[in-house]
Amino acid sequence: MFLAINIIGIIVFLGVAVLFSKDRKHINWASVGIMVVINILLAWFLVNSSVGINGVKAAADGFKALVDVSYKGIEFALPDWVHVKSMNFVTSALLPILMIVPLFDILTYIGILPWIIKWVGKGLSFITRQPKFESFFAVEMMFLGNTEALAVSGLQLRNMKSQRLVTIAMMSMSCVTASILGSYLLMMPGQYIIAAVPINIVNSIIVTTVLNPVTVTPEEDTIAKIGGSASGESTDTIESGSEGVAEETVSKKPEREPFFSFLGDSILGAGRLILIITANVIAFVALAALIDALLGKINPVLSLENILGCVMFPFAWLLGFDPSHAFQMAQYMGTKLVTNEFVVMGDVTGKMKDFAPHFAATLTVFLTSFANFSTTGMIIGAFKGLVDRERNDAISKNVGYMLLSGILVSLLSAGFVGVFVW
Repeated sequence: MFLAINIIGIIVFLGVAVLFSKDRKHINWASVGIMVVINILLAWFLVNSSVGINGVKAAADGFKALVDVSYKGIEFALPDWVHVKSMNFVTSALLPILMIVPLFDILTYIGILPWIIKWVGKGLSFITRQPKFESFFAVEMMFLGNTEALAVSGLQLRNMKSQRLVTIAMMSMSCVTASILGSYLLMMPGQYIIAAVPINIVNSIIVTTVLNPVTVTPEEDTIAKIGGSASGESTDTIESGSEGVAEETVSKKPEREPFFSFLGDSILGAGRLILIITANVIAFVALAALIDALLGKINPVLSLENILGCVMFPFAWLLGFDPSHAFQMAQYMGTKLVTNEFVVMGDVTGKMKDFAPHFAATLTVFLTSFANFSTTGMIIGAFKGLVDRERNDAISKNVGYMLLSGILVSLLSAGFVGVFVW
């Protein structure tokens, strides 16, 4: 029965997207159908086939090995933070970012990541029949993160119409940065963390295709090349989507930043990221405690978790749970949307072994994204520095759609994986 509810839930989540669609008549149902089938196959392969499970395990082990190496640097600088019975959250989950982020930036600098992003994006566009840049951007986010992907695509964004920019903003809610996966893997089951990444990519295209259908002409279907640097000096040519049109040089290629200057900026950027996450976690946990204390004065039963649990309960139940487990899941889901995924991951890390497989899988996949209220502000802020005021205003007016897109992608991803884990 719960499997049937899970399957119905996926249909309902897609139905919600259709209900709020800006233009139902122009939804590309053939493309949506292809992508749904792709995600069903992906979910089965990654969590239910021996080859997929072994591949995901190898990827998770690789990230964990990187984290173990990063502890060498932490141990050298802060030995009394590492040689303890139980490391604190910052040491165990966040400080490894100081090595992993620069590593991915180096791969970008030397051109390996741009090459992977380009060809995987083109392949995804061919299979899904979606515009080239939207597919390219979905893959780009997986490696670089939402604001970083926006920064290196600045030339492309400045030449796109507002309706497509809204799609890009909605997609930005559903990303997860490869360089931060190591932190996630220290707190949640690695198999489901890794599986969530490609499934989120496809679901972000599905949801935005339904919520915001956009007709893209062959002349508009272009991809600006990202440069071999994470500095944001991003593009020098545009590849045309229409045959017979040669590459057009649109700006002089910027001089390549010296490697060690680039590396220093990357390390400082990683440090800022740790401070941002730490500040957010401390602030959100403290504010949630304050809200709970105030609500408790009104009625001891009232709490932020209980309120959020009531709001998200129908959606959690549709993931295939009995009412008591659905309410627990809803509390975690609501907390993640209001705060961020690290707050919930830190709370449930010690409890994961006690959860049923279906609960652990769906919760982990739902948490593996940046979809929350604070992300909307980050995305709008990033666009403000990249496009003109008129285009930025169009994005700002669609904050509700951005948040809805992120929630639906997380629900769909959890639903697809949940079907195969019981």
